Amino acid sequence: MSVKLDNYYDLSQYVIILTGATDGIGKEMARLLSGYNPKRLILTARNKVKGNSLLEYIKISNGNAKNVEIWEMDLADLKSVKNFANKFIKEFGELHMLLNNAGYVGGTEVVNTKDGLEQQFQVNHLAPFLLTLLLLDTMKKSVSTKLPGKIAFTSSALQSTGEIDFDNLNLEKGAYWNPFKAYANTKLMNVIVAKELSRIVLNENVKTYSLHPGVIKSNISNTTDYVSYFLLSVMLFFASPTEQGAINTLYPVLSPKNKDTGKYYHEGIEREPIEVAKDREVTKKLWNVSEQLLRERGMI
Repeated sequence: MSVKLDNYYDLSQYVIILTGATDGIGKEMARLLSGYNPKRLILTARNKVKGNSLLEYIKISNGNAKNVEIWEMDLADLKSVKNFANKFIKEFGELHMLLNNAGYVGGTEVVNTKDGLEQQFQVNHLAPFLLTLLLLDTMKKSVSTKLPGKIAFTSSALQSTGEIDFDNLNLEKGAYWNPFKAYANTKLMNVIVAKELSRIVLNENVKTYSLHPGVIKSNISNTTDYVSYFLLSVMLFFASPTEQGAINTLYPVLSPKNKDTGKYYHEGIEREPIEVAKDREVTKKLWNVSEQLLRERGMI
């Protein structure tokens, strides 16, 4: 049974950031959110042309783009993430909802970013982790009991096949034969971070979520790896429409019925994640290692 959004949510007091908004479910999330009259909706884009196309898409779809802005940010470049956060804090100084939606599926070959990190590990985990850390104080100062903050990470059902291998966290020893293994690992990291973050901000009027949107038609991968491309093509043939994926992702975040925090949602319904996501030692080590990698690069 598919979850459904209400016809209207009043987001007029909410300043929102949504990453990964130019394609797939992010594009539909942007359209839906813009229709709920947000105080300000910041959509991030690596590509300025695609960003402008997204803005036109929103205008054509619902005509409600007066409070929507496109800001450049590239998660494959940690400096770009830090620059975005600094600019946002300086120009806005308030934030109520951070939707870490952007994601990337690689192949069987290791592709490194300019930061010297494996691309999936950085784009799916470390960059949104950095963005969240940099903006957390701003959100804590902006929210209240009546206007709680929301931090969400778009994860995947593949988190159930993921593992946290500290000896090969950044694929230092090479990629896995399974093209989705590294992706699954990073999606598990999303679940762990959301859960740990809920503990850290427990008394700060901030709720956290990790969300599997379903198998959705999207452009999440631009890999040239033939095995990955073939498997993704087969999966996407049976995929659900992007709009339903957007609804599945937004429903737990927007629904007033949802009082929980730090939970994992599968197609909008609360589910238990893989057992390792509850392991305090693994959680603490992943958090510390992630901070250390950012510290070594002068990001925090």
